[in-house]
Amino acid sequence: MTTGNTARPDGPAIADVVVIGAGAAGLACARRLRQDGLSVVVHEARERIGGRIHTFHPADGGPPLELGAQVVHGDRNPVHALIGAARMTAVPRRVTARIVLDGADQDMGVLAHHRRAPWLLEAQLQAGPGPDGLSAAGWLALRRSTGAERRAAEEWFRQNWAAEPDELSAPGIAAAHRADTAGEGEFAVRGGFDRLPLLLAEGLDVRLGDPVRGLHCGPGLVEARTGRGGTAARAAVLTVPPPVLASGRLAITGLPAEALAAKLAAAAELPLGDGYCLVVTLDRAAPDTVISFDVDGAGGFVRCASGRPEVLFVAKAGAAAALRAAVADRPALAVLLATVLPWTAGAAVTGLSAADWGQDPYTGGAFTAPRTGCADAAARWAAPVADTLFFAGEATMSGSRLPWVHGALESGERAAGELLRVLANR
Repeated sequence: MTTGNTARPDGPAIADVVVIGAGAAGLACARRLRQDGLSVVVHEARERIGGRIHTFHPADGGPPLELGAQVVHGDRNPVHALIGAARMTAVPRRVTARIVLDGADQDMGVLAHHRRAPWLLEAQLQAGPGPDGLSAAGWLALRRSTGAERRAAEEWFRQNWAAEPDELSAPGIAAAHRADTAGEGEFAVRGGFDRLPLLLAEGLDVRLGDPVRGLHCGPGLVEARTGRGGTAARAAVLTVPPPVLASGRLAITGLPAEALAAKLAAAAELPLGDGYCLVVTLDRAAPDTVISFDVDGAGGFVRCASGRPEVLFVAKAGAAAALRAAVADRPALAVLLATVLPWTAGAAVTGLSAADWGQDPYTGGAFTAPRTGCADAAARWAAPVADTLFFAGEATMSGSRLPWVHGALESGERAAGELLRVLANR
């Protein structure tokens, strides 16, 4: 990988294609285009590649923890072929599973005692999601889910989909699961998930810390404008999340007014749900490997590993806001830790490392969930414009694929294929 800020002077570049965003989708797209002989420049706003793949590496060389994408889903996931079998390891299934319910640490089996467990309810939704327009909350009501069962199921949906159940599309959830071909099981990349973007970026011209502020499009010509001059190209691939465009952080000019309005309308219908990931390093090690689901909505999913001093929080929707507030109030964070993982009571915090996706200006949230009333928004967002501007990223797959890394990779390959077909006919 080369980078514009270290490998070449500032100034405009000329390429066949400019790709905006060096996350999984952008890198997969650029890699495919380069393999087909095109010159490609990738502009990335951050000082690192990977987008929402963001790995925390403990200072003592301990096992890495993921502050973004958590695992590789499925034994047929394309990540296996990209990384190589020797670098993949199955995520252990035998861990101590706990929940927090009404402020108390309890066994996760409570969720299946005289009630339907939330994961079983989601499986039933996949099999029978109900009519178009039905929300996940509406589906739960039709299933006569009430009380403690309903409460746990709603929080389960929030933490798995980063959206409120009354906004989530039940048919969209089911369609995304049905279309998934990644297979079974969960896997981790030895050495950290950030090995994937490093591999994808090998040999690419990636310009870090160089956000595209404006994109001017003309017939067969685009200009990506940055503080360092930008890139002129025959076509562009936009992989940034829709909120970046909807908020005006990236301005597009030169398109027909109707085409631009359509894109902005689609972007407005594809918000990303709030997300906040946090590694808390303590002055003592965990006595056991535990995963805890905070049904109360304050911590999301929480993990610790036997013999390690780190605690990982992965919180979405309302829990993301609650965790963000707790980090700003150390006594509140101590209470939350002791509630979710009682062994942490009295432990001193020696380090905090967070990825605040909801407040990240280049992301605007965790990922894009299928929402009621927006069934065709992802397709409208994904559609190329004037054979010059193409779109990739997990948001382009919302409601048709799961919003995980392999969906982002697939979107990058799809956009590259669309662009190659257009250029071949020019």
